[in-house]
Amino acid sequence: MVLRMLRKNRLQPMRLRKMSELKLSDVKWKNFKIKDIFEVTNSKPYHKESLESEFVGIPYITRTSLNNGLENTILKGDIFELNKANTISLGAENADFFYQSADYITGNKMYCIENDSINKYVGLFLVQAFRNSIKGCGFGYGKGLTGTRFKERTVILPTDEKGNPNWQFMEDYIKQEQKNQAQKAIDYYESKMNKAAFDLVELEDLEWKDYKVGDLFRFERKPSKGLIHLNSKKDGISYLGATNRNNGVLDFVEEKGDLVYEGNAIAFIRNGEGSMGYSIYKYEPFIATQDISVGYNENLNQYNAMFITTIADRIRGKYNFGYKRNQQRLEAEILQLPADSDGNPHWDYMSKFMQNIEAEKLQKVLDYLYTYIS
Repeated sequence: MVLRMLRKNRLQPMRLRKMSELKLSDVKWKNFKIKDIFEVTNSKPYHKESLESEFVGIPYITRTSLNNGLENTILKGDIFELNKANTISLGAENADFFYQSADYITGNKMYCIENDSINKYVGLFLVQAFRNSIKGCGFGYGKGLTGTRFKERTVILPTDEKGNPNWQFMEDYIKQEQKNQAQKAIDYYESKMNKAAFDLVELEDLEWKDYKVGDLFRFERKPSKGLIHLNSKKDGISYLGATNRNNGVLDFVEEKGDLVYEGNAIAFIRNGEGSMGYSIYKYEPFIATQDISVGYNENLNQYNAMFITTIADRIRGKYNFGYKRNQQRLEAEILQLPADSDGNPHWDYMSKFMQNIEAEKLQKVLDYLYTYIS
């Protein structure tokens, strides 16, 4: 039975050994001119229309502030001028920095920041230092932080006894912070694991019934605006589009009250190349394109919603550009779901089943984290 063994072997909390804690106040800090410490070069641009996607390929980094700048992974070829691993990418206009752990190519208006001392720990430290160095400068779309401008700026870094950048402190500090974060994650996931231990009958032992999407959900329709008509904002509200990537999020934008959908809903994608027929659960409020229908049910939560979206996504193959998923067809779609004794969808069972699935995955995460802090 799922998780029976895990339940018998209750998790024993694992704590990080206390060490001498590094503090940012333990070292001296100094302003360094970027061009004196780092090499900043223009990255050769590649346009996405001319690139072929590959599931395991070369990272394609663009000016997006999402997903560490990664827009796609590209089929390997001899034509590319690769930027080296262990460097930091800078996207002009959005003025954001990301550490890149593998060789990569970029889109337009991208720059590569190099120093032989950069590794994954130093790189993460520097990314935050660079971001802090341009706070309040007003860089953004239409203004832009070019490589030339960036080289002339300064950044505050910890120094060693000779007054040089203290690369070892940067590395040790990030290692310490990652271990602290790993311990917090362990505490959180152990708590979730100990709550998610249910005895469930197998799915085939339940009665299953057919339900129309239109009978399960109450649909709301809000005005919509294209992304180009909204202002990007890093800490803004999520903007959902016709994509099955990033849980449907194309960007984060300034909130517009009349456009906002309440959370705890399923967004059904009705149109869009490669994504028509998918559905997405959204816990938080969001804004959506006109290609999305948003459905609500008072019994919905993040767990039974994941169950339902998994079932709903199975029918996506029936749609194409000659047979689109309009609202009428969406509401007529049939979902086969487990039923309770009254013949209604068994919301509680679906929730607990997905919690068990989550707990199995959490165990794998915990196994990794235990190794990480040992």
